[in-house]
Amino acid sequence: MTGEAPSCWLCGRPLGSMTEIHHPIPKAKKGRITVNVHPICHRTIHAHFTNAQLSRMGEDVATVREHAEVAKFLKWIAGKPPDFHAPTRTGRA
Repeated sequence: MTGEAPSCWLCGRPLGSMTEIHHPIPKAKKGRITVNVHPICHRTIHAHFTNAQLSRMGEDVATVREHAEVAKFLKWIAGKPPDFHAPTRTGRA
């Protein structure tokens, strides 16, 4: 039985040895669903969105990916290995 490796909710790259759990709707806003993300992707999400913004977007990853800075990040991270890490820029919308 061959299965695909699990992938990151935000960038879609395969997950590496370091993963984090993200609540698309923050726990503070009664979110229960969780998704797996790379640590660098998780930091990017929280660097650009407040909990209120994330709550409004819900589980719609396409809306998160369309944000200008996140889209720029996704282009940059696309060719990096799963466990790649670098400092994350801050700058909420």
